[in-house]
Amino acid sequence: MVRRERWVVVATLALLQMFVIAAGVYLVVNGGERVPIQAAAPKPAPTPIVTAPPVLVAALDGPLPAKSTLTTLLRDAMGDPGIGGKVAGTVIDTETGQTLFDEGSTTALTPASTTKVVTGAAALASIGADVTFATTVVQTAPGKIVLVGGGDPTLAGPKADPRDHYPRAASLQTLASRTAKALKAAGVKSIVLSYDASLFQGPVTAPGWKPTYVPEGSASPVTALAIDEGRLVPRNDAPRSANPPADASRAFGDLLAKYGIKVGKTIKPVKTSQPGQELARVESAPVYALVERMLTESDNDLAEALGRHVAIAEKQPHTYAGQAKAYQAVLTRLGITQGVEVHDGSGLSTANKITPAALAKLVALGASPQHPQLHSLISGMPVAGFTGTLHGRYGEADSKAAAGLVRAKTGTLDGVNTLTGLVHTADGRLLSFAFMANGVTDPGKTVKALDRLATLVSRAA
Repeated sequence: MVRRERWVVVATLALLQMFVIAAGVYLVVNGGERVPIQAAAPKPAPTPIVTAPPVLVAALDGPLPAKSTLTTLLRDAMGDPGIGGKVAGTVIDTETGQTLFDEGSTTALTPASTTKVVTGAAALASIGADVTFATTVVQTAPGKIVLVGGGDPTLAGPKADPRDHYPRAASLQTLASRTAKALKAAGVKSIVLSYDASLFQGPVTAPGWKPTYVPEGSASPVTALAIDEGRLVPRNDAPRSANPPADASRAFGDLLAKYGIKVGKTIKPVKTSQPGQELARVESAPVYALVERMLTESDNDLAEALGRHVAIAEKQPHTYAGQAKAYQAVLTRLGITQGVEVHDGSGLSTANKITPAALAKLVALGASPQHPQLHSLISGMPVAGFTGTLHGRYGEADSKAAAGLVRAKTGTLDGVNTLTGLVHTADGRLLSFAFMANGVTDPGKTVKALDRLATLVSRAA
């Protein structure tokens, strides 16, 4: 009966995928970049986030798969010479926490973007699922206003359409319109504009980042004020701004001018010592939706912002060092006391080290009824063969049986491929897994091998 339900789910998702392609979407590929598909629609729609995934659909509470059989199958597959380098992995029963497969599960390896699982869990557990981040405008003196960054990198600039995003982004244009209305109501027609991006502190790039990440567009400098995630134009392959707060402020000043407010020529950074009178604000989507977007699209900029907000929530310095301490505090409360060393939120840092055991445990917590605040950790994970960074995968003969069934986060850096997620077995048991490969020389073969490992878990009986 469970097998029949699994095929029904796959068929349903296939029909959904055909509809999405017909409407026009952006596919998400490694690194969070989206590739446009040609479609009849004049403007492609954003990739939908599937928040009721097949892996969360109720299934029979089936028996645990035989450990000996699972171990034999997975160890044989992990020995595939195509993987190369150092490989480790684990499989955990989400209900009991029992380890069903262990091959170097306590070996700390470079996780790449599976670091975002840690960031998502920390954000949901610490900041709170329903919290939003506000970008505000305050009046500090007559005729003087400050644009205050609240750490929302998704804030849409004047050239972007907020409707092109899921979740829908706050708009700089809306903020300017509200500000102009408030100023005119007070009889103010000319102002001096400054900006405050001091909420995030310390270096704007993380230890272990390549110096090319910002210029090549992999990530923006991490600041509390930016539009379009620091891109010079709202296009995923666009170059990044060297100074996102300054660019956002100039765009805001131009918008105010269009609404009839004269803005002084010089726009300087300040740190507002007093709150001032708030004139206008816009707010981001709630954290749970931002976590979903981060995981599905492997959004590096959103991951870094969420990481800073974890530091703020945990009353640590608003820096990468403070963020690392904050993560440890949150993970300890969740029962993860070892196996996680991170220096950024996105996984771009090669200094990050995480064990397969820690990743699989975090995924299991996300699926647990005892931790409802973490459920977006699962609903945000890409669905094999259908969404996000797994869209173009699980089409091989030895992995297509798991398409629509596996839900997992990918990780990719030079020499690194990782995969962590969860799936129901053939008998309806919900298992979490983590497979990690470092020192990879043929990433194409390694990716296929990781997909095959997850497929074997889905077929375990």
